[in-house]
Amino acid sequence: MPKHLVTGGTGFTGYNLVKRLAEMGEDVIALDIKDGFKDRLDKLGVKVVIGSANDESLIDTLMDGVDYVHHVAAAFRQINLPDKVYWDANVESNRVLITAAKKHGIKRYILTSTGGVHGHIENPPANENAPISTRDYYQLTKYEGEKLARQLCDEYNIPYVVIRPAPIYGPADTRILLLFKSIKSGKFFMLGSGNVHYHLIFIDNLVDAYLLSMEKDAAVGQTYIIADSECLTLNELVITIAESLNVSPPRWHFPVKPVWLAGYLCELICNPLGIEPPLFRRRVDFFMSERSFDISKAKKELGYNPGIGAKEGVEITAKWYQENGYL
Repeated sequence: MPKHLVTGGTGFTGYNLVKRLAEMGEDVIALDIKDGFKDRLDKLGVKVVIGSANDESLIDTLMDGVDYVHHVAAAFRQINLPDKVYWDANVESNRVLITAAKKHGIKRYILTSTGGVHGHIENPPANENAPISTRDYYQLTKYEGEKLARQLCDEYNIPYVVIRPAPIYGPADTRILLLFKSIKSGKFFMLGSGNVHYHLIFIDNLVDAYLLSMEKDAAVGQTYIIADSECLTLNELVITIAESLNVSPPRWHFPVKPVWLAGYLCELICNPLGIEPPLFRRRVDFFMSERSFDISKAKKELGYNPGIGAKEGVEITAKWYQENGYL
């Protein structure tokens, strides 16, 4: 029976991967620094270890007998998080894991990066060879993590795959919840035209891609952008969410540049004081950035075929939010 180590295993993405592997009868260790979905994994009989992917002694112990390492853990965007935390979690953790993998011998190292390393896409849709244009320290460290992982895996002759997911969503994920809430309450308004694309990946589709990257020989040494088949504009996404919630779609549009400037001023004043700004430029960038991806490489080489479309994925997510008291 194959044995898997999944870092970030109690987080949203890691949990869904661990759950699928466990349901397939695989032997899985879920490692994370937070409890997250630990209770659910306990019920599945999964071994959950609370600890850091940067803990060399712990990783050496956990790596014994492991066939596949799925490095999902990451430091994500948080206010006033020191740069060293991002660097350790998103870059140096690869050194710890791959060094242990060399010692114990594994079949494949699968690193989760982000489609965000391409930043604003000037010539959409972006494929894996599109320019790297990181726009914050999170994206920068994710790309540096990619580079280090490739370097070490090549040096140690460890088969590896790099996955760059589009923004991830689905039941139990709360990162996109604010958008659903604002549309449901009628408080949402569009900044700018709403014609930029926001390409998403439904969690079940992403897990399908993880399994294919683990199984396919052609995947070794490759990088794949993973997203849904459909790429919606912000206008289309907002309408789709409104329909799933049985509310009228928002109609108000406001100029984006004055709000972006207000976000800049808020950050300028609040950040030195250690206060969370009421408005961030990053949130305004949501309305300005083009995020359209080309997934033809994954389709051709992995046989990736997203089974859940945008409308169905949004409806499933909206239903979960409503049934669990989030909306």
